[in-house]
Amino acid sequence: MSDIKIKIKDRDGVVHEVDAPTDMNMNLMEIVRSYELAPEGTIGICGGMAMCASCQCYIESDHQLPEMSDDEDAMLAEAFNVKDNSRLGCQIHITEDLEGLEVELAPES
Repeated sequence: MSDIKIKIKDRDGVVHEVDAPTDMNMNLMEIVRSYELAPEGTIGICGGMAMCASCQCYIESDHQLPEMSDDEDAMLAEAFNVKDNSRLGCQIHITEDLEGLEVELAPES
């Protein structure tokens, strides 16, 4: 099993360094849910289909991420608290290239 370290700042400003497996086809939203870094029912409401923006996060490190899909771009265009570094956690799949990734969860509303 190959894990990477990711730093996630929760909505209370607390930074959590977590182990994220690269061999389970998980995405960032699923990592946040598995570590219970957001109250249940407040993240990943659509189940990871890029349809609700509840998993919006801000990418704080300079990692090269996959290009944003049209669905993700359209969802962020309608979301609140969007910044230039906003992405949907459900669209960021955990790979070894993301070692050291730093993200902040966007506010809930």
